[in-house]
Amino acid sequence: MKLIPVLTALLVSAALYFLVFERDRLFDMAQPAAAQETQDVAAQVEADTADVAESSQTVGVVASHSLAQTIDSAVILRGRTEATRQVTVAAETSGLVVSTPLRKGAFVNEGDVVCRLNPGTREASLAEARARLAEAQGRVPEAEAGVMEAAARVREAEINLNAARKLSQDGFASETRLVSAEAAMEAATAGVLRARSGVTSAQAGIEAAQAAVASATREIEKLTITAPFSGLLETDTAELGSLMQMGTPCATIIQLNEIKLVGFVPEADVAKVTVGAIAGARLISGQEVSGRVTFLSRSADALTRTFRVEVTVANDDLAISDGQTAEILVASDGQVAHLIAQSTLTLDDDGVLGVRTVGEGNIVRFMPVTLLRDTAQGVWVTGLPEAVDIITVGQEFVIDGVHVTPTFTEAKG
Repeated sequence: MKLIPVLTALLVSAALYFLVFERDRLFDMAQPAAAQETQDVAAQVEADTADVAESSQTVGVVASHSLAQTIDSAVILRGRTEATRQVTVAAETSGLVVSTPLRKGAFVNEGDVVCRLNPGTREASLAEARARLAEAQGRVPEAEAGVMEAAARVREAEINLNAARKLSQDGFASETRLVSAEAAMEAATAGVLRARSGVTSAQAGIEAAQAAVASATREIEKLTITAPFSGLLETDTAELGSLMQMGTPCATIIQLNEIKLVGFVPEADVAKVTVGAIAGARLISGQEVSGRVTFLSRSADALTRTFRVEVTVANDDLAISDGQTAEILVASDGQVAHLIAQSTLTLDDDGVLGVRTVGEGNIVRFMPVTLLRDTAQGVWVTGLPEAVDIITVGQEFVIDGVHVTPTFTEAKG
């Protein structure tokens, strides 16, 4: 007889016995365990219900802790480059151009000839003026000799007059002789005056001749037109053989070894700019330069109400041209600001620029900001507390007063 069927029969018989004859005791033993299981299920359901209720009242957002930093503030201007000096040299007299023209772009030094005119008869006029000067100078000794001769006649007439008076007093000479001596004295005195006038006239002739020589010399000097300073020719010089009249342009010269950055600051920011302040600029080509503010206008433009600002920068290699567009940054006193991602910025219902923050109790609060500077790392803004939790993801889906569940990330910068 096999063992397994016997054991199976015994187990089945025992189970039937308990179900039939011991059923009440079996139910009493199973009831506490079922009750406990029921209570556990109810508690779990209640907890899950609470979690669902709480999650339905909060919004999950991503935020970051931001601390204010002190930065060098800057006034940002849009402007252009401008030559330090620019001049159009023109003819001061008329004549034909006899010099070979220089082409635009050529570098000229101060004093270099840019245009030369045909002298014509000007050299002959100078020679004539010099001859008249020599003639006038020769008349002076003659006039001075006449003065000496007239003075001698005055002395002779004076002697004769004294003799006539003495003889007349003694009765040895007539009254007529005395009158004649007096007339001779007056004539000699008049001769001296005429002789001195001749000297004055001769000296005036010398001065007139000297002025004529100077005028003729200056007229010849005007035939050579030179560069007033070192720089680049912006235009070709006058062509060989062309006729130039007084005021006709010969060439335009610009000085670029120092160049100006010219911008216009609004009246709201003019107090932030001072002469001598450090400034930098980024040209349209991407080149970055630096210098100092050398001029700040004290009179606003009547139409735009802006003030002209000039920054002088070095340009020894002449790499910067006149008229390039530039973004100019003028340094001012430092400010406390936050560096945040530009995507963090949002607008409230009134169109005010700001950020949404996580306040006390994880309640959303909108804070307006002022944009200072845009950089590759983000934007610098002011108007926030020294330490603030800024919502970086989800700020467009919440409003003031909403309860949120923030997840914090590392602050930017």
